[in-house]
Amino acid sequence: MAKASWARFPHPEKAYAYEGASLRKSWDRLHRGDCEPFPQDAALQAAWRAYHRGDFGAAVEAGSGLGAAGYTVASKAQVIYATYLEQAGARKVRHFQEAMARGEEALRARPKDPNAHYCFALAAGRYGQEISIAKALAQGLGGKIKAALDQALKLQPRHADAHIALGTWHAEVVGKVGAMVGKLTYGASKEAAVEHFQKALKLNPDSAIARIEYANGLVRAFGQERMAEAEKLYADAAKQKPLDAMERLDVEAARAELED
Repeated sequence: MAKASWARFPHPEKAYAYEGASLRKSWDRLHRGDCEPFPQDAALQAAWRAYHRGDFGAAVEAGSGLGAAGYTVASKAQVIYATYLEQAGARKVRHFQEAMARGEEALRARPKDPNAHYCFALAAGRYGQEISIAKALAQGLGGKIKAALDQALKLQPRHADAHIALGTWHAEVVGKVGAMVGKLTYGASKEAAVEHFQKALKLNPDSAIARIEYANGLVRAFGQERMAEAEKLYADAAKQKPLDAMERLDVEAARAELED
């Protein structure tokens, strides 16, 4: 999709630019969630700088141009952009579809890269949420997403973002088809959802998105029974200090949820 048609990141901050050596210095904290190794290639570093400062179109363009080595930054940038900044439903779906297709290419090219599996699952999960969980399950995406996330965690057990995504998967399946059908048909459960969210927060305690998705998962899987806990998680998410554009969008989303 043409970069010119992409909306601007609405919260630009000089601190998100990570110019020069500051990218390496902050890398471990910025990537605590996805465990992405620091890239040695200067062009790939530039693509990640674009991602972190919120120039998502540039990150997709630069990452895609680097082949399989740049697919993680390109896919993450496109999914984050579509999730938070794309307003048109049809374009949002196309963004997710492009990221899914890139994810499938990454799986073929880099099968031992945990983020190849994670990024496919991330794009497919957001696509499923956009078209409806029921349609996604009918298309067989549920099993593909879970398999990709299981493999990501097998390759990198400390992948907090994969735990978040698996927690969301369990909660959404149970929320859509019920606890019994979810368990028997898909192997999904409320207990597994909570376990994955808690592991994610243990691995990445500063994560706003872990709290947001945990809260969403509690509402989907348990309803009013755990609403107070969900509201506290949203409040905690809104208090986190964002270090880049993605984290800022997460925090702003939590604040908006509290205002509703």
